[in-house]
Amino acid sequence: MSNTVVLDVDGTLVDTNYHHTVAWLRAFRSAGITVPGWKVHRSIGMGGDKLVAAVAGDVVERSHGDELRAAWERYFDEMLDEIQPFEGAHRLIRAATDLGLAVVLASSGKRKHVEHYLKLLDPGDIAWTSSDDVDDSKPEPDLIEVALKQAKATRAVVVGDSVWDCEAAGRAGLPSIGLLTGGFGEDELIDRGASAVYQDLDRLRAELNDLPFADVSEPGA
Repeated sequence: MSNTVVLDVDGTLVDTNYHHTVAWLRAFRSAGITVPGWKVHRSIGMGGDKLVAAVAGDVVERSHGDELRAAWERYFDEMLDEIQPFEGAHRLIRAATDLGLAVVLASSGKRKHVEHYLKLLDPGDIAWTSSDDVDDSKPEPDLIEVALKQAKATRAVVVGDSVWDCEAAGRAGLPSIGLLTGGFGEDELIDRGASAVYQDLDRLRAELNDLPFADVSEPGA
C-alpha cells in the first residue's frame, strides 16, 4: 500500500489532554491520594495501565490501580460532551487521503471514546485502534504495530503530541512528527525522537509531502 500516516488521536486530533488531567486528578482525590497536576499532565499520552504507577508509584498501583482507572473513566465520561476536535483535524485527514496517503488512527483510548471522537472528526472510512486491541499501551509500540497491520502499511510515519508517541514510534522503528497541541515542548519532543515539530495541524497539512516516511519492519525484527 502507499505511504501511511499513523495519527495519534488524544491531544493530536481532539483537544482532550487537559480533560484527561482533570479526570485523573479527581480520580486520585476520590481515593484520598494527592498528586500534583503537572505530574499527571506529564504522563498523559501513556496508557492508563501505566499512568497510575508513573504518577503515584507501584504501591498505589497495586492497592488502588483498578479503582483509580474506573474513577477516571467516570469523571472523563462526564466531560465527554465538552470535547472538540482541534482546528484543522478534518482538513488534515482529508488532505492526506487526497494526496493518496493511507491514514490510520492509533489511539490508546477506550473504544467508546474513540467512537465518539470519530463522530466529531468525520474522517471517512479509515482504520483505527483502541486500548481494546493491545495488552501494552504507549510508550510500548504495540498500538502502532496493530495500526500498521490494519492499514497494510509498507512505509509509514507516526504523528503525535506527546513524548510517549515519539518513544513508541522509535520502538516500532519509525520516524515521528510532533505537535505542540498536547502541551509538550518542542525540545522535549525532539529529544524523544521527533524529526520535526509543528505548532498546529494546518501547518502540518501544508507539509504533508515532506514527511519522513520509512520502511515498516516486522515486529521484533
